[in-house]
Amino acid sequence: MADDVLSHAATLSERTIDFRRRLHRRPEIGLQLPGTQGAILTEIADLGLDVRKGTSTTSVVAVLEGASDGPTVLLRGDMDALPLTENTGLDFASEIDGTMHACGHDTHVAMLAGAARLLSDRRADIAGRVVFMFQPGEEGFHGARYMLDEGLLDATGARPSGAFALHITSTFASGTINTRPGPLLASADTIRLTVQGKGGHASAPHYANDPIPVACEIVIALQTMVTRRIDIFDPAVVTIAHVTAGTTDNVIPPTAELEGTIRALSAETRSRVHELVRQVAEGIGAAHGMQVELEIVAGYPVTVNDGDFASSVHAIAGELLGADRSSVMKTPIMGAEDWSYVLQEVPGAMAFLGACPPDLDPDTAPGNHSNLVVFDEAALATGVATYAAVALDVLSR
Repeated sequence: MADDVLSHAATLSERTIDFRRRLHRRPEIGLQLPGTQGAILTEIADLGLDVRKGTSTTSVVAVLEGASDGPTVLLRGDMDALPLTENTGLDFASEIDGTMHACGHDTHVAMLAGAARLLSDRRADIAGRVVFMFQPGEEGFHGARYMLDEGLLDATGARPSGAFALHITSTFASGTINTRPGPLLASADTIRLTVQGKGGHASAPHYANDPIPVACEIVIALQTMVTRRIDIFDPAVVTIAHVTAGTTDNVIPPTAELEGTIRALSAETRSRVHELVRQVAEGIGAAHGMQVELEIVAGYPVTVNDGDFASSVHAIAGELLGADRSSVMKTPIMGAEDWSYVLQEVPGAMAFLGACPPDLDPDTAPGNHSNLVVFDEAALATGVATYAAVALDVLSR
C-alpha cells in the first residue's frame, strides 16, 4: 500500500503546489479568512464531501463518507498567516503588504486538500469516515478551540478514533517525517507586569522610588528562579522580551512595564511557574516598597502526542518513505500549538514535515516565522501521502 499511496500523491503534486502558491500570494491573518475559505471550498467542491462552514470563524469542516461503516479519523490543516513583510524574492510571494505565510500554513491547507482528493479517489475501499479540519486562527487566536466549541468532534455523529496533523519546517531535511511520543510542543502563556514606583528628577533618585532597577532585578531573578526552582528534567522557559519605562534621560518614571512568555512541558510545571513568577515579582517589589501588578494570560496547553499513535506514525512514515526518512525526535520543541486542544480530546499526534530547500542547511536555514523562510515544495507530496497513509491506517483498525 505504501508505494501505491506515495505514487498517487505524486500524481497530485502539480495541483498541490499550484494551490499552495495561490494561497501564498493572498495570505490572511486571524480567525476571519474569507478569501482562504473560498479558495478551499472551490478546491474541494468536486470531491463529494459533506462540507460545513464555521459560524464564529471561517473554518471549513469536510467529511468523507467511506463505502462502508467504520471508525472516524480527523486530519487538520491550519490556514492563517503572520504579520510579516515577505522578503523571499519568490515569484509567488505575498501580494498583501505586511502579511506572509511565514509558518507554512499555506502548505498545510494544500496538502490536506491533496489528501482529501487522494482519499476521495479511494472512497470505495474506505470503511469509515475522514474529517478534514481546515482551521483558521492558529497563530495565537485559539482557532482550534473555536472549532471544538462548534462541535468539530461530533461532525459525523461518531467521535474520531484518532487525529493527525502535520507541520512543515525548514529545520529538518526535506521529505522527512519527525515526531515523538509524549510532549512535542510546550505550553505558552503571556506575562504582563507593571512595577509601580514614584517618579522624580533623575539627579535626585532619593526623592523618587525608581521602578527601573527593580524591574531589572525581577528580570534577573526570574532567570535564577527557573534554574533553581524548576526540575531540569521537566523544564520551563521564562523570557522577558519587552521592557518599557521612561520618556527621556533625566526623568525617573513612575512605572516600568515588562512583557514576556512562559513555556513548559507539563501542566504541573506550567502551574508551578505561574506561582513562582508571582512570588518572585511581588516579593522583589515589596522589598523596595513598590507594588507589582501581574497578569498571566493563559495561552495554548502543552501539545502531547499519544504514545501509541506517535509510534504508529513513525512506523507508517518509515514504510512509506524508508526508515532513514522517519525519525523519533530526542527532545520536544518549546514552540506552541493549538492542536494541543484537539489532543486533549482525541488520541492522536502531530509530526513535523521536513522541507529544507536542498541548497540550504537545516541548521542554518531561515526558520518558521522568518520573513525569509522558503520551503522545498517537493516535500508536499510526502505530506499528502503521510496524511492519507495515517488516515488509512486508523480506518483499518
